[in-house]
Amino acid sequence: MIYLLLSILSSSIIFVVFKLYTRFGINTLQAIIVNYYIACTVGFFGYIENFDISRVPAESWFPGTLFLGAMFISVFYLAALTTQKSGLSVVSVATKMSVAIPVFFGIFLYNENTGILKITGIFLALASVYLTSIKKKEGISIKKKNLIFPLLVFLGSGIIDATIKFLETSYVSESDVGLFSSTIFAIAGIIGTGILLYQALTGGLKITMRNIIGGIALGIPNYFSIYFLVMALRSPEFDSSSIFTMNNVGIVSVSTLLGIAFFEERLIRKNWIGISLAIISIILVAQS
Repeated sequence: MIYLLLSILSSSIIFVVFKLYTRFGINTLQAIIVNYYIACTVGFFGYIENFDISRVPAESWFPGTLFLGAMFISVFYLAALTTQKSGLSVVSVATKMSVAIPVFFGIFLYNENTGILKITGIFLALASVYLTSIKKKEGISIKKKNLIFPLLVFLGSGIIDATIKFLETSYVSESDVGLFSSTIFAIAGIIGTGILLYQALTGGLKITMRNIIGGIALGIPNYFSIYFLVMALRSPEFDSSSIFTMNNVGIVSVSTLLGIAFFEERLIRKNWIGISLAIISIILVAQS
């Protein structure tokens, strides 16, 4: 349970950092790419002992990290497009509702136990994510021609979580969790660097110290959000469908409360209903 709580806390700190990006005018793409290298470095030097980097490509989980690294960058780009075309609320709903994919992945592929409490908790969790994400100014409005973007964010986010579960279960030993997590970020960083090089060649690149600092601030909690999630998935206390449900709902709830405490965000009635449902859903899933 402690790993799950630490994963929720780390992911919620990411929310605070992203909010500060807007306040300080930080280029999100540049900061994201710097963040991948920082996250990778934190893992390599803080959580891996006596490793030989040359053996990484030979690891059975390495092809999966190539896929995940590419997915990290792709989903980020799609989320940016969705934000531009449909608003932040749509991105938030698409990202967090994607928890349905790894949840059902765990239930049907790994035959994880189901019961009335868990099923009820999962549906309440999905409802809570939707209600908590709605903002009064934006609402949830998507033009038909733009529907493909949040749909791809939904699928991409869910596939990332399901793939992490699959690799963690089938290929990653407990001693390799740090190396596995760091490699994902390294691959994402390398792909991101390719994007920056393209921007440099086309004359659209201007790197500033502000963006680098923003990447450093994001990279540390980002590494731990993945590391602690993988460790939580290894816990015998809960199965993956329960972990993913409680993790996502916990992130939405804590992030919302942090928004109230530090950014003076105001919630509408639907948001409070969503938070209440989130608490109930966590209790039901945990009890199941």
